[in-house]
Amino acid sequence: MHPIDLGIIVLYLAAVIGAGAFFARRQQSTKQYFVGGHNVPWWAVSASIVATETSTVTFISVPGIAYAARGDFRFLQIVFGYLVARVVISTIFMPAYFRRELVTVYELLSDRFGGAVKGLAASMFVVMRTIADGVRLLLTAFVLAAVFKSLNLADSAVSASIIGIGLVMIVFTLIGGIEAIVWIEVVQLLIYIGGAIAAAVILIQDIPGGFDAAVALGRQYEKFRILDFSFDLTKTYTFWSGVIGGAFLTMSTHGTDQYMVQRYLCTDRPRKAASALLMSGLIVLLQFIGFLFVGVLLFAFYAPFKLPAYATAGSAAPFTAPDQVFPDFITNHMPVGLAGLVVAAIFAAAMSSSLSAIAATVTSDLYAPLKPGRPDRHYLNVSRAVIVIAGIVQIAVGVAMQHSARSALGTVLSVASLINGPILGVFLLGWFTRAKRTAALAGMACGLATVLYVWLGTPIAWPWYTLIGSMTTLAVGSIVSKFEGSSDHAI
Repeated sequence: MHPIDLGIIVLYLAAVIGAGAFFARRQQSTKQYFVGGHNVPWWAVSASIVATETSTVTFISVPGIAYAARGDFRFLQIVFGYLVARVVISTIFMPAYFRRELVTVYELLSDRFGGAVKGLAASMFVVMRTIADGVRLLLTAFVLAAVFKSLNLADSAVSASIIGIGLVMIVFTLIGGIEAIVWIEVVQLLIYIGGAIAAAVILIQDIPGGFDAAVALGRQYEKFRILDFSFDLTKTYTFWSGVIGGAFLTMSTHGTDQYMVQRYLCTDRPRKAASALLMSGLIVLLQFIGFLFVGVLLFAFYAPFKLPAYATAGSAAPFTAPDQVFPDFITNHMPVGLAGLVVAAIFAAAMSSSLSAIAATVTSDLYAPLKPGRPDRHYLNVSRAVIVIAGIVQIAVGVAMQHSARSALGTVLSVASLINGPILGVFLLGWFTRAKRTAALAGMACGLATVLYVWLGTPIAWPWYTLIGSMTTLAVGSIVSKFEGSSDHAI
C-alpha cells in the first residue's frame, strides 16, 4: 500500500479519536453518555442505524456471498424480512420505548416481570453482542493484515491487528460516548457508499470486457438469482426463511436489542425514531443490492472459474474464505488515496461497536440493582470500566475465531438468532399475555434450550432460529401462565 494511503488511514483514525475527545467534554452524566441527552437529529440516527447494519461484517462479507461458488443474490430475501419488521417495530414497539425515561430497553421487562427476567435478558444480550463484535474486529483485522502483507511487514498479522484495532476502539468509545459513535457513523456511511461505488467503477474498468462481460459471467454462473420459493428449512436463503425468518430476526435485533434501541433513545419522541428506522430500511436494501453486485464484479475480476480444479476447490478459491476477497482488492488494486480512505472507513466501523450498549446494559440492568442509590458519577465510572473489560473480551473472541473458514456474516447472524429469539419471545409474552415472572423465565429457558438443540442437533438453517426461539418462549410462557395466574401489568 502506498505511503499516501497509510497517511490517510493514520489521519482518519486520529480524527476519529479527536471526535471522541471533542464529545468527551459533554459526557458528564449517564444520560448524556448513553442516550446523547435525547438531542440527536432523527436523520443522524437513521444514518447511524444504516452504518451499524453496514458494519465491517456487511461491507466485507456480503460481496463475498455473491463471489463464492454457487453464491448469488438470494441473500436479498432476508432483507425483505428486514423491511417487514421495520413496519412492525415502528407501529407496535416504538411507542413503548418513550412512555417513560429509559436507559435500556430491558427496563421494560423489569416493569413487567421483575428484575430476574430483566437480568437474564440483559445477560444474554451482553454475551451475544460480545461474540458478534469480536467477529467484527476479526474482519477489520483481515484488512489491516492485508496492508501489512502488501508492505512485506508480516506474513500473518491478524492477531496483532485485532489487538491494535480493539485498543483504539476501546479508547474512542470510552471517551466519546454514544454521541461520538452516532456522528462518526454518519461520516462512515458516506465514505462506505462512496467507497463501494468507487470500487465498482474501478472493477468495471479492470475487467476484460467491462460491465457487459461481468453481467454475462454473472448470468452464466447464476449469480443474479434472487427468489427461491422452495420450502426447505435446511436452506439458508429462501423466500420463506427471508420474509418470515428475516422479519423475526430484525424484530429482535432492531426491536429488543439494546445495540439498536439505544440509537432510537437518542431522539426525543417515537415519531422521529420511527422515521429514522423506516428510512434506514430503504437505504439498507439499496446498499445490499450494491454490495452483492460488487461481489459479482469481484468474481469476474479474479476469475476463479478459470482454476483447473474450480469445481472441487473451496467456495472462496483462490482465497481461504469469502471474507478475504474484497479486502485483497481494496489493498492491492484500488488507486492511491482512495484505498486508504476506504480502509480507514472500515477501521472506523470497528470502532462504532456495541461497547456503549453493553456498558449501559451492565451498569443499568445488572449493576445498579445490586448497588442502588449511588451518585450518578459512580455509575458513569462503572460504565467506563465495563467498556474496557468488554473490549478486552471482544479482542479475545476475534483472536480465537481467526482460523474459521465460515462467512463471518453467517456466524454473527447465527449467534444473534440463537439468543435474540428468546428475548423477543419474552417481550411478546409481556405485550400480548398477562403472564408473570415464573412463566417468563420458564418460556425463556425452554426457548433457549429448543433453539440450541435446533442449532446443534438439526440441519435447520439459522434464519429460522429466532422464529423458533421466540415462538417457543411465547408458547411455553403462555401455558405456564395458566397455572401461575395472570399479571395486571403490561409492557
